[in-house]
Amino acid sequence: MRWKTRLLLINATRGKALTNQSLGREKGIWQKLKSFRQRPHTRQGYKLLGQVDPASDGFMRAIEAITGAPITEGNLVEVLVNGDQIFPAMLKAIRSATKTLNLLTFVYWKGPIAPEVATAIAERARAGVKCKVLLDALGAIKIDTQLIEEMRESGADVAWFRPVRWYNLGKLNNRTHRKILVVDGGIGFTGGVGIAEEWMGNAQDPLHWRDTHIRVEGPAVRGLQGAFNDNWLEATGEVLAGEEYLPYIDSKPHGVIAQVTRSESGKGDTAAETLFFLAIAAAQHRLWLTTAYFVPGINQVEALVAAARRGVDVRILVPGPHIDKEFVRKAGRLSYSQLLKAGVKVYEYQPTMLHAKTLVVDGMWSTVGSINFDRRSFALNDEINISFHDKNIAECLEQQFELDLEKSKQFTLRRWKLRDGWERLQEKLSAVLKSQL
Repeated sequence: MRWKTRLLLINATRGKALTNQSLGREKGIWQKLKSFRQRPHTRQGYKLLGQVDPASDGFMRAIEAITGAPITEGNLVEVLVNGDQIFPAMLKAIRSATKTLNLLTFVYWKGPIAPEVATAIAERARAGVKCKVLLDALGAIKIDTQLIEEMRESGADVAWFRPVRWYNLGKLNNRTHRKILVVDGGIGFTGGVGIAEEWMGNAQDPLHWRDTHIRVEGPAVRGLQGAFNDNWLEATGEVLAGEEYLPYIDSKPHGVIAQVTRSESGKGDTAAETLFFLAIAAAQHRLWLTTAYFVPGINQVEALVAAARRGVDVRILVPGPHIDKEFVRKAGRLSYSQLLKAGVKVYEYQPTMLHAKTLVVDGMWSTVGSINFDRRSFALNDEINISFHDKNIAECLEQQFELDLEKSKQFTLRRWKLRDGWERLQEKLSAVLKSQL
């Protein structure tokens, strides 16, 4: 047997005798490693039992049951597009803080917005606001350390999520990809935006990215605060509770139904993966997906193909030539042929990096957040999305989707088959890294 040969060679080089006991132990270890490597590719996949209409209240109940995301009513929601809308709204909220301010981000890099945010937080900390900033230790590694010193000297607490230490090497590949801002426990932001010059402006050129963020007031903010508390607890050991962080929040008049879905790595099928599967499987008319990184697994491809074959208008919008990780784009393209054959429409955004993560189903249900359509979001990272059961929000996101399509290139199956051999080779080589993308 091949595994026996490998073990004999390994032990021979070590100069050790291979006993039956050690052989059995190493065989077991090898089989476990082999099983772990194959599991994402050999599982039979998902199957939706029962019927659920995304336009009905039952769809939200299904999400609540399968992901644990509580249904909240009476939320005021604003869809923010690109830095020119997003950063002024975030800075206004930061400067309005009177009790608590919590910021969690995967990316905190360079550019004018970086010191502006830090200075605004420092000012609030000096005014007596309890400010807590949590930075992913890998994603935010480019931050200017002077900004951290400025915030800390003002009285703000700044912590790193999963820094590189010997005791957490096993979690080094599992990051918090969440982007959360919560002010006084009652105003919240989440979406795809990091704090860096790339997100400034209005996606007007390749240096300024296209993204979508959400501002929310109402009971759903408690879900955002809870997600921050979750990562803060792991990073610092501090449990955040009390009225300052978790006040009672009344439902707002004319507010909408919303759910905050938290997803964590290391728990088998994550809430992120099941949320998106349920949305795809339940779609009846149209399903429009925007994602910064599109590297679907076998199960996700099959779900999208099945939706298209039952008559759903499936459209997928992904980054084009200005993607910041070209190898991810190549890996995602491995699924294009199968999707296009089934009738899925695939578009690549041309002007700049597309970093938004949105999904709209049947013109009624929508979700926005940090979740990309790849294994890293579905299985490896901590993520967060906020979903809405509201026609107006869905219409707003669909209108933006159509505007983005005007700046995108659509692939037809014929056009896709005409790509050159070098592109095909790159796509196949990228498959080696697919499990980590």
